[in-house]
Amino acid sequence: MINVPLRILLVEDNEADILITKRALAELVEAPDIEEVQDLSSCRDKMINFVPDVVISDYNLPTCTGLEILDLVREIDPTTPFIFLTGTLQDEELAANTILSGASGFILKKHMNVLGEKLKPLLKKVVFNLNTKADLREQIRKNRISVNQINDYLDNLDSDNKEQRENITRIKTSLRKFNLGNEDEDYDRNP
Repeated sequence: MINVPLRILLVEDNEADILITKRALAELVEAPDIEEVQDLSSCRDKMINFVPDVVISDYNLPTCTGLEILDLVREIDPTTPFIFLTGTLQDEELAANTILSGASGFILKKHMNVLGEKLKPLLKKVVFNLNTKADLREQIRKNRISVNQINDYLDNLDSDNKEQRENITRIKTSLRKFNLGNEDEDYDRNP
């Protein structure tokens, strides 16, 4: 069982497939938070307001295709893992194109009886990448703290001469460039 809570966006129009998928996810993930939609506008809303960890989408939907859903997801957040769950991808070339288009994987609906088994490695990869992202976010946070501390130190230096003040200004400008993720107003301090 995956102990990390996952936010899952399920893009599906078939009620039976929704129930089977939700049951498989509940068996795999300790506390899945699952939202379901059937069209592009609802998907856009959930991508913005629900911010899923992974999107699982059918390929054929009543008002759009899975590739349109994939394009929308990539437009909003290119890092969100995307899994097709479909009965359409019988053609190997079509399956390859979905991966080349940016899908993380696909599962054929003919395997719905073993859906959990098919989803497990894909979801484990999602969790692994979430942990990697968390580590990266923590490292970025620590780097920002270090840069802020250096800035604070520079602000408190007793710069009596013009050359020292110019050097401090250059250092602070370099720090701003290094720390691109912070807003510039965080560094608007007098040299």
